[in-house]
Amino acid sequence: MTAGFNMRNLTRFASGAALPAAMLILVGLMVIPVSPLLLDISFVLNIMISLAILMVALSAAKPLDFSAFPTVLLLATLFRLALNVASTRVVLVHGHEGTAAAGHVIEAFGQVLIGGDYVVGLFVFVVLMIINLVVITKGAGRVSEVSARFTLDALPGKQMAIDADLNAGLLTPDEAKARRQEVATEADFYGSMDGASKFVKGDAVAGLLILFVNIVGGLILGMFSHGLSFSEAGSTYVTLAIGDALVAQIPALLLSIAAASIVTRVASPLDLSGQIGSQFASPAIWMAVGGILFILGLVPAMPQMLILPAAALSFAIGWQMKRAAAEAEALPAPADPAPDPHHIDWADVNESSPCQLEIGYALVSLVDERKGAPLMGRITGIRKQLSKELGFVVPAVKVADDLSLPGNVYRISIAGVIVGEDEVFPNEMLALDSGDLVTKVTGRPCKDPTFGLDALWIPKASQNDAIAAGYTVVDPATVVATHLNNSIVGSASELFGIDDAQALLDHLKAHYPQLAQNLSPQGYSLPRVAGLCKELLVERVPLRDFRKIAEAMVALAGQQLSDIDLVEAVRQRIGALIIQTIVPSRMPLPVVTFSPEIEMLLNQSVRANPGAEWPFEHGMAMKIIEQVGQAVEPLLLSTRSFALVASPLCRSALSRLVRATFPDVAVISYLEIPANKQTEIVATIGGEVPRLAHDEDAQMKDQPHES
Repeated sequence: MTAGFNMRNLTRFASGAALPAAMLILVGLMVIPVSPLLLDISFVLNIMISLAILMVALSAAKPLDFSAFPTVLLLATLFRLALNVASTRVVLVHGHEGTAAAGHVIEAFGQVLIGGDYVVGLFVFVVLMIINLVVITKGAGRVSEVSARFTLDALPGKQMAIDADLNAGLLTPDEAKARRQEVATEADFYGSMDGASKFVKGDAVAGLLILFVNIVGGLILGMFSHGLSFSEAGSTYVTLAIGDALVAQIPALLLSIAAASIVTRVASPLDLSGQIGSQFASPAIWMAVGGILFILGLVPAMPQMLILPAAALSFAIGWQMKRAAAEAEALPAPADPAPDPHHIDWADVNESSPCQLEIGYALVSLVDERKGAPLMGRITGIRKQLSKELGFVVPAVKVADDLSLPGNVYRISIAGVIVGEDEVFPNEMLALDSGDLVTKVTGRPCKDPTFGLDALWIPKASQNDAIAAGYTVVDPATVVATHLNNSIVGSASELFGIDDAQALLDHLKAHYPQLAQNLSPQGYSLPRVAGLCKELLVERVPLRDFRKIAEAMVALAGQQLSDIDLVEAVRQRIGALIIQTIVPSRMPLPVVTFSPEIEMLLNQSVRANPGAEWPFEHGMAMKIIEQVGQAVEPLLLSTRSFALVASPLCRSALSRLVRATFPDVAVISYLEIPANKQTEIVATIGGEVPRLAHDEDAQMKDQPHES
């Protein structure tokens, strides 16, 4: 165990120390004399590294696949320059001993590649310099500069596009984070490549200057220090200088080609050879090339013995590609393997989305893209709007047909629970009774699936007559979309989870880092933050201003509150946000209040059962619901906005009691109403409420306190 641990530590140390050691070796090559043998090994290693870099650059599918290329290019250039310094020292010190004095690699390049004629070698080197410096390096540098500029200019737009896709639910938070990281890495890469191209250009210029230094220095040393004639010094030192320059210039040319291939790449799933091969694999291209070469070969002055075989080869390539394409089309498509009836996958157990819309076979036309798919567009609009209103990304709605449902029936499920089910008729219209009808039309009576209003299903031909009669007419897709919208709003807390809470905290950290820093060490774990947000969503308090909620949590951090008390305390601090979801800011708040007697009984019940989810006795609860219904039903029918106001002590328990019967009624406490907000009492709930013995005892105990 200890040996394995020590080996791992040794491996980590070796990998971490490799780069600093390599840099020290580079410095050593520049200042410490090296033997010709070590110089030969270094030259071969330099060529090997350059070839490896070129192969990686050519096999990369996109530039970011070789994101380390700018740094690798810098290190390879430094290595080659260090070798230039070392080889220059060897050439100038030992060049008078002969062409083998600087090592066999320089001798081979100086004699074999240039034929022993240093004038020819000089011209070959100049040509290579022109190709590398003027064509490849200059072009790659220009492409790097333009790519870096365009990438940086497009960076804000790409970030906004990622945020838009995230808000629309097209990306998960992890996918959006990865996309942002990729965009940032791309900007850094092209910026680095813009600078790295200057290294390549400088390296090419340095090669030319080093050649000049070697030639001039060799001639001076050969004639004045070693007594050689001008011809002997030129033959020896110029040959060695050109060989040394070619040894360095060929790896430099390979790196320039690699840099040019990287910056000129277009993202593709294929590597460079596969991308080029796929785009040249058209038979028509090679047939056209063969035809042009054949016509050119008929010209009498042309070398027909070369051009006509090339034309025949082009025709053969085109014909072979055409035959291969025909054979591929004639092959039958591979059949999918038959499913194993005994195999059960996770897809058979888990649904991919917590929000589902199942439809009968007669409603498929509402989601058929070939027929316009009116429902799908509305669902996308609903998700975008609700994501803005609720403050978190509403997950995608999975729409699927279910043969077990009747043809015209649809079913809405949230987190596996059926929250809505009704039927619509795709070839008819729903006429809602507005309560102010001029005349009545004939149709199939029903109830509106969303609000329970009286309605009729009428033929599309009767739509204008129904509108003239005072009905509100909507199409089937709108009926389903409205029902889905209301179901998502009512079950928003079921769609919100720990991952969504983490996304809120990440957004807070990105835009309000100090607030996020003060929130994290205050004992608020991620599950507790998610629980608080879910409780707010249960009572339809949106999370779109999570900054205010976080500020309230930070302010309450030192009070050691329970989860229920924390929710109530946060609500009191964000009361203005809650009130504005009920009425506009300039309008007074219509409120329904309790008589002092009933409110006292409510408080006593909560005190008698502290921490209980349902502290009210059954008889008392039923009586309260009855009287609340008598007060709020006229307001609900008139679609008037209002709030039921209670004391802070019993607000939470009373909200749970009322919400079970009247989910659209907001229950608030007195402390949630801002001091500058005007209120208007529209109803008061009062009367006798049945009490049990312990309620009376509690009342007697509380009387002195209450008085």
